[in-house]
Amino acid sequence: MTRIIADISVSLDGFVTGPDPGPDNGLGTGGEALHTWAFSEAPDDRRILREATARSGAVVLGRRLFDIVDGPNGWDDTTGYGAREVGKPAFIVVTSSPPESVRLTDLDWTFVTTGLPDAVTAARERAEAASSDSGKDLDAILMGGGATVGSALAAGLVDELTLHLAPVVLGTGTPLFTGGAPRTLVQRSVTSTSTVTHLTYDVL
Repeated sequence: MTRIIADISVSLDGFVTGPDPGPDNGLGTGGEALHTWAFSEAPDDRRILREATARSGAVVLGRRLFDIVDGPNGWDDTTGYGAREVGKPAFIVVTSSPPESVRLTDLDWTFVTTGLPDAVTAARERAEAASSDSGKDLDAILMGGGATVGSALAAGLVDELTLHLAPVVLGTGTPLFTGGAPRTLVQRSVTSTSTVTHLTYDVL
């Protein structure tokens, strides 16, 4: 069964970027420390990265994150989603209006202008179709940014939350949680490495 999984790196004080993020500084000042684990050679870090990308039938991201990854300093053959180790999932972008052009034309982009719930529905449908085609159980992944993941959690659109808790205090930046209705989580797994603590929860 296709699940909606929010998967994001976060600091100890709850930020998903450092201060002053922008198109040329997507993670903000000091925010690179959040993703140190993704470039680690630690076996558990590599395994978790491979497993996350391997189960990705579709990926949801917000417009600001799209502008960063599709920008001139964004993704390429070595730094794309999962370093393109496991193929290319469909990407669903939540936006008020589609961009005039796309740099990464080799990726499958869909721009949803009718809101986050519709984007999540589209991602689920694409992931289900990819599951049927591949014979594997694939999920729809919400990769960010923080506002997209936080809004999806607040709206009850998420089945599973995976946090990569980096050992850094950023002080300020883009918060993951900004209020909203309480949510009950059930802890499924905890994996600690030298660079991060991977936490997985079911969202009730």
